[in-house]
Amino acid sequence: MSDPTEPDDEKIPSFSESLSAAAKQSGFGQLKPGETPTAKSLLAAIGGVRGIAESVLPVIAFLVIYLITRNLLVSVLVPVAISVVFLVVRAVTRSNMTSAVAGAVLLAVSAVLTLLTNNVITNFVPGMVLNAVFLVGLLVSILVRWPLIGVIVGLLYGDMTGWRDEPAKRRILTLATWLWVGLFAVRLAIELPLYFTDNFTALGIARLLTSVPLYALCLWGTWLLVRGVYEGDSSSDDEKDDDEEASTNP
Repeated sequence: MSDPTEPDDEKIPSFSESLSAAAKQSGFGQLKPGETPTAKSLLAAIGGVRGIAESVLPVIAFLVIYLITRNLLVSVLVPVAISVVFLVVRAVTRSNMTSAVAGAVLLAVSAVLTLLTNNVITNFVPGMVLNAVFLVGLLVSILVRWPLIGVIVGLLYGDMTGWRDEPAKRRILTLATWLWVGLFAVRLAIELPLYFTDNFTALGIARLLTSVPLYALCLWGTWLLVRGVYEGDSSSDDEKDDDEEASTNP
């Protein structure tokens, strides 16, 4: 007989459940079938005002401080300190910390590389590498016929593989994946020439303009595409629920 004082074993989530939970914590987690996207829901999807501040303020601080002081150490440490403050705030308020932790790690890596090379423009290298990794990952997912946006949306809607058997959904979700390929390709097409010409100020401005605004635009486009192919499913589910309710209430 088990000891009643011992806590019951917690159910360990399956791999698919873990992936689904991760997808719901991303910006795509705000996607709902049949729902008309609004500015408010889009703002929530990109992390709200706090999420925008976490993305933009460290970059602005880095640019402004270096242009004014030309002090490399201060310029890279202040953004890291700002990200730590955001992390503490999220911890205190018990908010989702995934994006904040990822941002803080990226800033820390950038700071270390910048100080090691003693070259301010190196600060932008980790971000460009990350864009290249996402670009290649998305292209590979399309080539193997498992477009990444389709996988994410499938996890969100509990449609892990079913969307691949429906030509309309598969085409739209592949198109949505190409949309994100375009985002990372545009970022690299703008930033790489500026990096190789050592144009620090223009590169910093480009990083700001191609971060949150471009991300929000692609998220909005994805939302509209996904809504188009899943709207019918949502309507069918609503009709089914109405029929079940009617049958239980003669």
